[in-house]
Amino acid sequence: MRGTSILGVLVVIWLVIGAVAAGQRGYYSDEETNCAELGTILVTIVAGPLNYLGANPKVDCELPQPSQ
Repeated sequence: MRGTSILGVLVVIWLVIGAVAAGQRGYYSDEETNCAELGTILVTIVAGPLNYLGANPKVDCELPQPSQ
């Protein structure tokens, strides 16, 4: 049981570091968020400390257009 709680704490710390990195890059300050911006924020958070080792994840997505 103790290993599970330590792993949980490590995951939370990992994600907090990623959230701080996203904030330092100014990803939260944009008022309009599209698919690509939201995806970039999420992968930056998931990358966690890797952001400080040179990782700069970006997401490029295009939503399908409705048929006419």
